[in-house]
Amino acid sequence: MLVRSALPWPLRWAMLAIVIGFCAAIGLWAFEFGRDIAGLERGGRDELLQLRQQAAELKVQMQTLKSERDKAQSISNIADTLVTAEKASHDKLVAQVKQLEAENLALRDDLGFFERLIPAGASEGLAIRGLQAEMSAPSTLKWQALVMQAGRYTNEFSGRLEITLVGLSNGKNWTVSLPEGSLPIKFKQYGRIEGVFQLPAQTVVKSVSARVMDGPTVRATQTIKL
Repeated sequence: MLVRSALPWPLRWAMLAIVIGFCAAIGLWAFEFGRDIAGLERGGRDELLQLRQQAAELKVQMQTLKSERDKAQSISNIADTLVTAEKASHDKLVAQVKQLEAENLALRDDLGFFERLIPAGASEGLAIRGLQAEMSAPSTLKWQALVMQAGRYTNEFSGRLEITLVGLSNGKNWTVSLPEGSLPIKFKQYGRIEGVFQLPAQTVVKSVSARVMDGPTVRATQTIKL
């Protein structure tokens, strides 16, 4: 004897599908609910967002630090350039000060020399004020002459200077002029001229004479004894 269900097969299949769908929906809901409770997906997304935000902030900070570093490097380079330029300028000023001090000392020496040469109440006119001669070596005579024009308003003088040496050579009288002859001299207030003379062997110079010539005219003379 067979017992058959009162429900037809199509209705059974529909009810089975409904039950299976309902169970699947319950299972999916349970899975999503459990994942939300565990915070897996939300936490992972939030952590990823935080990491991305931190990376962006670090990138901005890195760019800022790089910009500040470049600015500091530029300021350092400018400072080095300024220090180098200031040092070069300081060294140049020091050299100029030393040169000026040397020139000032030379001018003071010249002034003192001139003051010693010009006697009080000297009259106006051209004169030899500083004829000097000395042996700089056993056979070398070094000489120097200073020719001056006294007076505030003077014209430029152009003439020649003659030097004559007098002495003994091998026990005999000896007189000689410079090998080059007379020397040109041109000045307005004063002119200094100097030179050396190589003496023959066994020669002793007794005196040195200087004479300023203006063409054939003798304008000034001076003689010193050694």
